[in-house]
Amino acid sequence: MSGDTAGPWPMMSLPQARRFDWTNLGMRVASAAVLVPTALGAVWFADDVRWLFLVLIAVAIALLCIEWGAMTAPKAPIRVSAALMVAILAGTFLAYLGQMTYAWGALAVGAAASALVARGVSERPGNAAYGVVYLAIPMICLVWLRGMPEGRQWTLLLFAVVWTADIAAFAVGSALKGPKLWPRFSPNKTWSGFIGGLIAAALAGMAMAAFSDIVLSLQAGALIGFVAGLATMAGDLWESMLKRRFGVKDSGDLIPGHGGLLDRVDGLMFAAVVLAAARLINHLGWAN
Repeated sequence: MSGDTAGPWPMMSLPQARRFDWTNLGMRVASAAVLVPTALGAVWFADDVRWLFLVLIAVAIALLCIEWGAMTAPKAPIRVSAALMVAILAGTFLAYLGQMTYAWGALAVGAAASALVARGVSERPGNAAYGVVYLAIPMICLVWLRGMPEGRQWTLLLFAVVWTADIAAFAVGSALKGPKLWPRFSPNKTWSGFIGGLIAAALAGMAMAAFSDIVLSLQAGALIGFVAGLATMAGDLWESMLKRRFGVKDSGDLIPGHGGLLDRVDGLMFAAVVLAAARLINHLGWAN
C-alpha cells in the first residue's frame, strides 16, 4: 500500500485490524448503557423540553468537529475544529428554527470558510470543506426529522434500524465468518455480517411499523429498514476508508471500548439522511 497517493488524501498503510477483543466486551456494554438511554431520553422528551434534543446534537457536533480536526489537520487541529464547529452549528440552529433554505446556505458558506481557515494554517482546505459537508448534512437531517410530525417515532425508527443492523452484523459475522466484505479498508467485516445486518434492519423497520404509533405499512417499514440498514453499512465502510487515508485506527478515544464518537455514529449519519428522505416522501403521501 506504500506509495499510493491517489485521490485528494495520501494513503497511509496500517496494520490489519485485530479480531474483536472479547475481554473488552464489558466496557463496550457499559458505554452503551450510558449512551443509549441518553440518546433515547433526548428524543423522547424533546416534545416537552424542546431544547433537549438540540443540546444533544450540539454536543455531538462539538465532539465530532474536535475529532475531525485532530484526524485531518494535525498541525492546527484547534483552529480547523473551531471553524467546522461554527459552520455546522450555524446550519443546525437554522434547521432547528425551521429555516431550511438558510440552513443549507449556511452549510455551503461554512464549508468555503472552513477551507479558507485550513489553507491559512497550512492544512488541506479540501479536508476541512468536506468535513463540514460530511458532518453537517446528517445533523441538519436529524434536527429536521425530529421536528416533523411524528418526529419522535421516526427518530426512534432510525435508532432501531441502525442499532439492530450494527448488532446483527457483528453477531452474524462473528458466528459465520466467511469471505471479507472489503478487506482493503475494513478487514474484519464479512459478507455474512453484511447480509445479516440488512435482514435484521428490514425486520426492525417492519416491527416499528407494526408496533409503534408511526403511520407506515409493513412493506414500507421493511423497505425503509433495508435501505437505512444499507446506508448504515455504507457509512461504516466509508469512515473506515477515511481513517485509512488519514492513517488512524480510531477517530478518537472518547468512548471506552468503542473509540471516538465518529466511530459510533458513522452508520447513523448516513442512515439519518435516508430516513429524512423517506420521511419527506411519506409526508408527500407515500406509504400511508
